[in-house]
Amino acid sequence: MVENKIKSSISLIRHLLEPSSIAVIGASREPGKVGYSIVKNLLDGGFKGKIYPINPTAPEILGLPCYKNVKEIPENVDTALISIPARFVIDAIKDCGEKGVPVVTIISAGFAEIGEKELQKNLVETAHKYGVRIVGPNTFGVYRPSKGMSATFCVPYEYAGGLALTCQSGGVGMGILGYARSRRVGLSALIGFGNKCDVNEIDVLEYFAQDEQTKAIALHAESIIDGRRFIDVASRVTKIKPIVLLKAGRTSYGFKAASSHTAAIGGLDQIVDAAVKKAGVIRAKGLEEFFELGRALAMLPKPKGENVLIVTGAGGLGVLLADACEEQGIKLMDIPKDLEEKFRKYIPPFGSFKNPIDITGASPPETYKDCIDLAIRDERVHGVIVGYWHTLITSPMDFAKVVIEVVKDARKDGIEKPIVVSLSGDVEVEEAAKLLEDNCILAYPYAPEKAVTAIASVFRWAKYAGLIG
Repeated sequence: MVENKIKSSISLIRHLLEPSSIAVIGASREPGKVGYSIVKNLLDGGFKGKIYPINPTAPEILGLPCYKNVKEIPENVDTALISIPARFVIDAIKDCGEKGVPVVTIISAGFAEIGEKELQKNLVETAHKYGVRIVGPNTFGVYRPSKGMSATFCVPYEYAGGLALTCQSGGVGMGILGYARSRRVGLSALIGFGNKCDVNEIDVLEYFAQDEQTKAIALHAESIIDGRRFIDVASRVTKIKPIVLLKAGRTSYGFKAASSHTAAIGGLDQIVDAAVKKAGVIRAKGLEEFFELGRALAMLPKPKGENVLIVTGAGGLGVLLADACEEQGIKLMDIPKDLEEKFRKYIPPFGSFKNPIDITGASPPETYKDCIDLAIRDERVHGVIVGYWHTLITSPMDFAKVVIEVVKDARKDGIEKPIVVSLSGDVEVEEAAKLLEDNCILAYPYAPEKAVTAIASVFRWAKYAGLIG
């Protein structure tokens, strides 16, 4: 037996997410098998590192030479994926330890989630004895799109970006992936923890805090293994990057379901809620909110102050936006006299020159352009919410093109501040929202409250991090 030193969290997760080589233990020649799908995903995704299929009877799989055992591989192995029957996994872990593999992802099920708690306990003890850390078991795998790495038997994912996601459930993970794909949201990573017998959220937080690609972190958990340590680490990480938490099992019914799903151990939700708030973690109550908050925090730049300005083409929409701002704790700035006079140059006298600024529904694209540009470029304005009302004077697509032009010009001049768009109108606003998001501008058709929730999240985080307020 070879005794390996357990690596630090950052070094460990680097082996997991930035591997130069991956062994697939349980690789298969049969399409439809988990071991076949993993190898195919790695090849199809364009993974640049070395892939070592482990299969004692196959000479090659998908053109890659096979090895009977991980110990036969002549080079070092950064990480391994294991997809073999549960009763053989411990022996595979011993082999990985003797080979010097620091971290493995166990796809295989059949552990604590079906009552085999002693088998899972022995698995962890053996792994640590041999210096190996475990992601899983009972997990879908790991994604790192920037590396072309879909180390999973599920659907691949190719959009790389700034949102790091973890989840404890395969169903939730695939739901997140579908949601992300429909909006073409870039992910820095997606990790499935499954039963979470060893490596957990705490281990990945410190890695994501220093990972240049990651702009925001979103954690789905059915249990938090070491609450005190989680709060300690999260409190430090949220000073650097925002964290969103979706804690499942927060009701009595949900707690029972989580216990039977991944053998999760929960706690009183009131205690969890108070603790994570104190740590600066933003809590989501549902899957859609979880994803929307995560992508907003990954996309929106850091604000430089608290002042938010609403510019809208409809007074009624402005009222809804203002209500949502107060409920979310957003500070709507008082309009200085000189800024009011500038707006009066573009807005009819029957508009509103207070906050929300109402440019009226009769406004052509040029008025939207001038007023949005004025709001973005004023240094006293630290965040902008734009409300659009669908009229025949300014079509949804014309409005979207105006906003894109204004924001792009501001970015060229080095002006970066949180901006969200709320669109009200017929179904054409959906296409306009998509065009805005294709140009990295958060847009929400039909639901002004979602736009406000999104921009509020970055201000809430900035206050905790000490950037403003």
